[in-house]
Amino acid sequence: MRRALVVLLTVGCISVRPEPRPTPQASTTGGAAPVTGPAQTPVKWSVDSSVVRALIAQGMTNSHVSADLAYLSDVIGPRLTGSSGLRLANDWTRDKFREYGADSEWTEAWTFGQGWERGPITLTMVAPHVQPIFGASWAWAPGTDGAVTGPVVIVDATSPADFAQRFGGRLKGTWVMIRPPVPLTNPDGPTMTHADSVRADSALKAWSKLTDDQRKSIAQLPTLLAAEHATGLLQDGAKEFGLLTMSGTPHALDPIAHVVIPHETYAMFYRLCQAGQPVRLRADITNTLTVDTLTAYNTVAEIRGTDHPDEVVLLGAHLDSWDLGTGTTDNGAGAIAVLEAARILAAAHVHPMRTIRFALFTGEEEGLLGSTAYVSDHEDELAKFQAVLVLDNGTGRITGVALQGRNELHDAWDALFAPVASLGPFAVRAQSKGGTDHLSFLPYGVPSFNYDQLTRGYNHTHHSQADTFDHAVPDDIAQAATVMAVNAYELANAPALLARGQTAEGP
Repeated sequence: MRRALVVLLTVGCISVRPEPRPTPQASTTGGAAPVTGPAQTPVKWSVDSSVVRALIAQGMTNSHVSADLAYLSDVIGPRLTGSSGLRLANDWTRDKFREYGADSEWTEAWTFGQGWERGPITLTMVAPHVQPIFGASWAWAPGTDGAVTGPVVIVDATSPADFAQRFGGRLKGTWVMIRPPVPLTNPDGPTMTHADSVRADSALKAWSKLTDDQRKSIAQLPTLLAAEHATGLLQDGAKEFGLLTMSGTPHALDPIAHVVIPHETYAMFYRLCQAGQPVRLRADITNTLTVDTLTAYNTVAEIRGTDHPDEVVLLGAHLDSWDLGTGTTDNGAGAIAVLEAARILAAAHVHPMRTIRFALFTGEEEGLLGSTAYVSDHEDELAKFQAVLVLDNGTGRITGVALQGRNELHDAWDALFAPVASLGPFAVRAQSKGGTDHLSFLPYGVPSFNYDQLTRGYNHTHHSQADTFDHAVPDDIAQAATVMAVNAYELANAPALLARGQTAEGP
C-alpha cells in the first residue's frame, strides 16, 4: 500500500515532502530489467504555488495547442526525416519558440544517411480473381523496374541452409511472404474468449522468443531473396480496417521491393497459398533514393537558468513522422506539447534556477538517430542534466510515468505530480518503457523518462494513413503540455540534482 504524501502549505508556496519508502526489488519479468541506481535522499523541495497556478491557468485556459497542431499537420504535413517537409518544420518550430518567448532557439545539424522519396504505386491481384489492391512501399525500399507480374509464395525457412535446400532456384519473379498474418480479432465479432486470447498471445510472443540465430536468419532473408531474383516482399499492415503500419530506415536498405498491404489482404493471400490456390500480383512501383548522405536537424530552444544555467532540465519529443498521414499523433502531438510547455513557462514569466531546454528530435522513426546524435554532441554536459522528460505516445493526456528502473525515484515522482493533482489522476509505476528518445540518455546516467498517456486510439493511428489531425484530442495535449511545464519548473528549482543512474559505454 502506498504511504500518504505529507503536503505542507506555507505562505505563497507548496512544500511537498513524500515520506520515505523502501526501494522495491527489481522485477524479473516483462520488459527491460529495471536498474536500481544509488539510494535517493528523501525528496524535500518547495514550489511557489502562485507560479504553479499561473502555469496551470496559462496552459488550460489559454492553450495554443489546437491552432499550432493544425498548422503542423495540415499546412506543413508529413515530416519524413530527410524531406523538405521536415526541414520546414524545423524552421517553423524554431521561429515559434522565439515568438513564444524562449531566451534562445536554434537548430543542430547531424548526419542522417540516404534520403528516400515515395513514388507512385499500383497493385492488382490478377489471380485467382482480379482485384485492385491498396498498399504502400516500406520506407527506404526500391521500386520495380516498370510493371511486373509474379506469383505470391510463402517462404518459411528457419535458416540459410534450410532456405537454400527448400527454396533455392525457385523464387525468381515471386512476391514473398515470410511471416504468418498478425493475429487480429474481428472488432465487430463475438467477445474474445480466454482461448482466443491465449492463441493471440502465443502468436505474438513467438517473435520475442526467437533465438539470436533465428533473428539473424530472418534479417538475412531479403538479401537471400534478392540473390534468388525474387521481385519483392509483402508485409502485413498489422491493423484493422485496412490501416497500415509503416517503418524503414536508411541503415537497413531493402535490396528488393517491399510493400505493406492491409491485414485483410495479406491474410487472404496467406490462406490461398496455404490451400494451394495460385495467387498472382501485378505491381508498378517507383521510389527514389538519393545518392548523397543528407544532413538532418534537431530544433532546440531554452529558457536560461538564473542560478545554475549549466544544469539542464530537458523536455523532448520527436518532430519527424511517417508520410502516409500527417504525423499528428506520432508525434506532432508530443512536439506541440513541448512547444506549448515553452510558451506556458515564458507567458508565466518564470525564472528557473536551472536551464529548461526544449528539444524536438528528428530521425526518431529511423532508430532514435537524432537524439543519439544529440547526446553524442552534448556528452560533456550530460552529467549536469537534471532530467529528460519525453512525450511520445500519442494525443492522450499524461496519466503518470514509468520509472525506467529508477525505483528509488518513486517518491520524487509522487512529489512532482502533487502540484498538478487537479489535472490527474497520475500513477507512478516501476516498469521500463522502450522505443522513444529518452533511451538515448539512459546510458549516460541521466534520469530519463517517457510519460504514460491515455491511448486515445494510438494503436490505430500510429505509423498509419489515419495519423491525421482528425484524431487529435487538443484538450489532452494541453493537459500534457501543462504537466510538463510544471514538472520542468519543479525540477529546475529543486535544491539538488537527482542521483545519477548506472552508465554504459555509449548510447
